[in-house]
Amino acid sequence: MRFDKTRNLTGCSNLLLAALGFACTIGWGAFASSQGLVAGAPDSDMVAAGKRPNILVIMADDVGLENFGCYGSDVYQTPHIDRLAATGIRFDHAHSQPICTPSRVQIMTGIYNNRNYIRFGLLDPEAITFGNLLRDAGYRTVVAGKWQLEGGLEAPARFGFDHHCLWQLVRRPSRYPNPGLEIDGRLKDFKNGEFGPDLVTDYLCEFFESHGDRDEPFLAYYPMILPHWPFVPTPDHPDWDPEMWRDAKGEPGGYRDQTYWDAFVRYTDKMVGKLVAKLEQTGQRENTLIIFTGDNGTFVNIVSEFRGRSYRGGKGMTTNNGTHVPFIASWPAVIRPGQVSDALVDFSDVMPTVLEAAEIRPPGDLDGVSLMPALRGEPERREKPAIYCWYQRNGVRGEASQHVRDKRYKLYLNGGFYDTVADPEESEDLGDEDLTEEQRAALMRLRPLLATHAAVTERADPIQRKKRQKFE
Repeated sequence: MRFDKTRNLTGCSNLLLAALGFACTIGWGAFASSQGLVAGAPDSDMVAAGKRPNILVIMADDVGLENFGCYGSDVYQTPHIDRLAATGIRFDHAHSQPICTPSRVQIMTGIYNNRNYIRFGLLDPEAITFGNLLRDAGYRTVVAGKWQLEGGLEAPARFGFDHHCLWQLVRRPSRYPNPGLEIDGRLKDFKNGEFGPDLVTDYLCEFFESHGDRDEPFLAYYPMILPHWPFVPTPDHPDWDPEMWRDAKGEPGGYRDQTYWDAFVRYTDKMVGKLVAKLEQTGQRENTLIIFTGDNGTFVNIVSEFRGRSYRGGKGMTTNNGTHVPFIASWPAVIRPGQVSDALVDFSDVMPTVLEAAEIRPPGDLDGVSLMPALRGEPERREKPAIYCWYQRNGVRGEASQHVRDKRYKLYLNGGFYDTVADPEESEDLGDEDLTEEQRAALMRLRPLLATHAAVTERADPIQRKKRQKFE
């Protein structure tokens, strides 16, 4: 048994949700009230007693904000994630990196990629993650889902996790039907019609249950397997085949059309609901900070109707459809329900946020800005004028795209200047002449910020170039 107590892995039930269909229509404040979620300041005995919160960070794989009802989709059904937003705060201006490894590195370390990204599929062995810092501060730690950061079977422990249940830690078998996983240092193949996302989610549920009567808090990091391709039938779909890929030696290629995308979004939502239900069942939900986001935009083959237009996924691109992701925080003991925030958020902000929530002093070299003021209802106490992005998929120095952006305007190091609201596909460079007063003011704000980041990049390039040579 993986944990201190023996529990039934299938004991996680789905949330029983009702009346969510009208939530986006009537507004989140009204919805919160209709669900008995009082919009006043939370009053928790746990917080008053100084009990540090549990923390659950969920990062779905390859899914932009256009796939969620709480962000305005009327195509996909995501009642559990919508409920999570209704019980907490939804951020409307959150941006990931354009692709998975850069986002994974940034969310775990709180540092922009220009200073610590080596190459695709690798986390710097010298990196310090939120797992390291919270474990050192007395948290029990667990990671489950997709790894894709190399380091061997010892990597989860090296980066701060007491327990793990992972796909793609040391191999790449099926992740969906009849999957192969690495569970607490052991390779385990499942050949009886199991579905990978169920296994890793149930592992976390078991962890929550084993922790129910403990005094020390936990950190659970869930970089989800879903909804990344290959897009295959889920166990809830009529086309589900429990014998699919049973004899496959590795994960087959293909399966990248849109046929089962809706089923994948539904199952992603189901897994989130299963975790929240287990926290509620074990009495831990009130003092658990849950953060839900996505690691980059949706895969480029997926086209969805969203806010009155066809919205193509932009994974791998620096345009909005490649980086604009859902970002939701729910913590009943602290966060008033039904909130919507226009604060700028990027993945470097997650590390300082969880550290402040856990009452841990952050390292001095973080790039992110804690979201705790916004979570406590004091957004004016948080200052983040722009988001910065350094992106080169394979970490080749001197070839990266660099930009800074605010809620509307984006400035690239090559001089490109765009209005991402009027021109989300960035088809028309505004240049630096014939600008409106608002555009010129934005350009003048963004230029010095970009210059500062570019100078940091210039200093970091030779250091990171040398590190990259070790892993070529």
